[in-house]
Amino acid sequence: MDLLSSSSPSLIFSFVLLLICRGASGATFTFVNKCDYTVWPGILANAGSPRLDSTGFELPKGSSRSFQAPTGWSGRFWGRTGCNFNSAGQGTCSTGDCGSGQEECNGAGADPPATLAEFTLGSGSQDFYDVSLVDGYNLPMMVDVSSGTGTCASTGCIRDLNRQCPSELRVGNGDACRSACEAFGSPEYCCSGAFSTPTTCRPSMYSEMFKSACPRSYSYAYDDATSTFTCSGADYTITFCPSSKTSLKNSRDSTPRTTGTDSGSGASAMLADSSMLAAMATGGSTRTTLCSSALQYTLTTAAAAAVILPFLRL
Repeated sequence: MDLLSSSSPSLIFSFVLLLICRGASGATFTFVNKCDYTVWPGILANAGSPRLDSTGFELPKGSSRSFQAPTGWSGRFWGRTGCNFNSAGQGTCSTGDCGSGQEECNGAGADPPATLAEFTLGSGSQDFYDVSLVDGYNLPMMVDVSSGTGTCASTGCIRDLNRQCPSELRVGNGDACRSACEAFGSPEYCCSGAFSTPTTCRPSMYSEMFKSACPRSYSYAYDDATSTFTCSGADYTITFCPSSKTSLKNSRDSTPRTTGTDSGSGASAMLADSSMLAAMATGGSTRTTLCSSALQYTLTTAAAAAVILPFLRL
């Protein structure tokens, strides 16, 4: 009697599930608009990363939309405001415009100033993410994390910096706030030329203003130590104009998960299989728990089989 022929359907299912988990997709990004107005998110994949299902779309007040990104994906997200697009999707935005002349950005980045969320998804390793004000600021943004392992802290800028933006950095009637680099173009603000190293490029009074208001966000080019965050196997929610409750969330989702305990009965095994199938159907944030459960079940069953099968051959 060989191991495969004597294995239960549950064990075979778990082995198949483990193979699926090894190649599981990277992360789900969910965009949520809590602003009192419509936001048009823009998406730019870095060189070598595939484009997601959209590069720019309308996100009405109170709505959300999700995208799946593969492992190894890297890119940035931002919100465009004051947009006016016709029925053909052609038009422009007051802030964060990507210059494509269309609702879809089609590989173009944000025209500063714009609040940016930047991600690099690991391939079997940690994800790196941040919220950056290096290119200026146009609206509040928060990145929250769910289902990951590691530090997995929330980050972002919830303050309305447009209200406290110095006049020399202000855009229009206070629609956005430029960085000192964009406003003045000098090397000491842009961390270029003789100021292109962490030693020579230091925080300015303008970047310190941003940092004081939003301590977890990038305020200038070498602000890595307090502004880059890591997590593994997570999904991410990017919220525009987050509420105070959302903004105070500083760790990964701590909602307890209920997992079944195998009592050894066939009914319990079938229930466990059904739970795993249901989790597969929901996708996204369940994948870490799902794969861990599959691994634990497979190893336990395999160990038991290794002990029992020699006696069955006697």
